[in-house]
Amino acid sequence: MKVVMASGVFDILHLGHVHYLTEARKLGDKLVVVVARDSTVLRRKGRLPIVPDHLRVQMVAALKMVDEAVLGDTENFYKTVELIKPDIIALGYDQKFSEQEIEEECRKRGLHVKVVRTAQLSHDLLATRRIIQKILEREGDKGKK
Repeated sequence: MKVVMASGVFDILHLGHVHYLTEARKLGDKLVVVVARDSTVLRRKGRLPIVPDHLRVQMVAALKMVDEAVLGDTENFYKTVELIKPDIIALGYDQKFSEQEIEEECRKRGLHVKVVRTAQLSHDLLATRRIIQKILEREGDKGKK
C-alpha cells in the first residue's frame, strides 16, 4: 500500500484545498493529511487561524478523498513524518518548502520518501487570504450604502 501524506493549515476550506487533496490522493492508495496546529501557524505566519485546529482537523477528515487526518507536531514536522512513514509527500503549489530538502531530511531519518508538488488551479478565490479580503471588501461596501 502506497501512503501519501499532505499537509497544510486548511483554515477556511476552499476549492484550492479540494484540488490539492484530490491530486495528492491520486498519488497513492491512502491519503493521510496533517493539519497544522494553531501554535505552528502563529509561529510561521504571525497570526492565528480563524478556525481552531481541533475543528480544522475534523473538517479535513470529513472530506471524501481523505483517509485519515491528524494534527501535526507542535515543534517538528519530521516527527509527524516519522509516525506516518509516507511513501510520498504531496506539496501544494504554494507551499514554501524545498522538495529536495524534505527528501534529504527524510533520508537522514531512514525514510525513503518521494516529494511531489501538485499543480495550481487558476482562480482569485483559491486562497484563504483572498477569501477573507473579498469578505472584508464586501462588508466595507455595505457600510458605505
